[in-house]
Amino acid sequence: MTARVRSDDYKAGILAGDRAVLARAITLVESTKAEHKALAQELLPELSPHAGDAQRVGITGVPGVGKSTFIEALGCNLTEEGHKVAVLAIDPTSTRSGGSILGDKTRMARLAADPNAFIRPSPTSGKLGGVNRMTRETMMLCETAGFDVVLVETVGAGQSETVVADMVDFFLVLMLPGAGDELQGIKKGVLELADMIAVNKVDAYDVKAKQALREYKSALHIMTPPDVAWKPPVLPVSGLKNTGLDTLWATIGEHRALTEKSGSRAAKRRDQQVRWMWAMIEDRLFSEFRAHPAVKQRLAELESAVAEGRELAPAAAAELLEAFLPNSGKGS
Repeated sequence: MTARVRSDDYKAGILAGDRAVLARAITLVESTKAEHKALAQELLPELSPHAGDAQRVGITGVPGVGKSTFIEALGCNLTEEGHKVAVLAIDPTSTRSGGSILGDKTRMARLAADPNAFIRPSPTSGKLGGVNRMTRETMMLCETAGFDVVLVETVGAGQSETVVADMVDFFLVLMLPGAGDELQGIKKGVLELADMIAVNKVDAYDVKAKQALREYKSALHIMTPPDVAWKPPVLPVSGLKNTGLDTLWATIGEHRALTEKSGSRAAKRRDQQVRWMWAMIEDRLFSEFRAHPAVKQRLAELESAVAEGRELAPAAAAELLEAFLPNSGKGS
């Protein structure tokens, strides 16, 4: 009974656009506690019918490209136009301390103070792909709370920085002038998923910016775009000077209109739902695996044995899997 009352309280607060309740709900779905997971599993299906119409934009780029400055300028432009903007800023988790800086609210102070904006920094918690393990759920909660634009800022461009493209409608890659070096520093797979490349900080590098625009256009010309009906553009922008952002947002709108007309947007959303299902299965299985008594009994010892070279990793993995699923490797 208590869970039902709490679930209803969360639902009512989120549907009313209460940002404090929204923040608590996100903390709830990110929690690894069993009671929190149970409540989240009850809450999410009740809210899902109220989500789905927001424009979801993934934003990635190499470190130092100016993602936070760019997002703050774009977000403020959008709120001035009447949009409600949610920013999901994913910070990398330290593999040594397990902590994250989570400083995006300080880097976007003006947007953070905007009543029509909501900034949620979250740690990756070791999740690959530049996203948090519950980013999909967080997006849904923000949409349910009335945010019609969701910007997902990822940790930075790299080989595993493609998972976000499976969660959003539009994948934006920010790049710096100096294309020769940058093309070496970003993986081909990221560019192949880009719906647009925006060359940022063009206010400071006019000559280099023009060269970068030419080289990125050439690079995209030989790649297969994510949607055959859309030719990814390369645009010059400056988050610091707030130039080119109106054109950028208008182009994102053109992409939405085109993909809605062709049906590819709806098809992509359906595919994302299936991927979400499998992500939840994988997350649940891994949690069950780590919590299994027989696995817990052997895990620390086997980790040490592998680290010290007394046991080969494949043999240790096989033993742990056998402890989790007895007889799974044997025939009937």
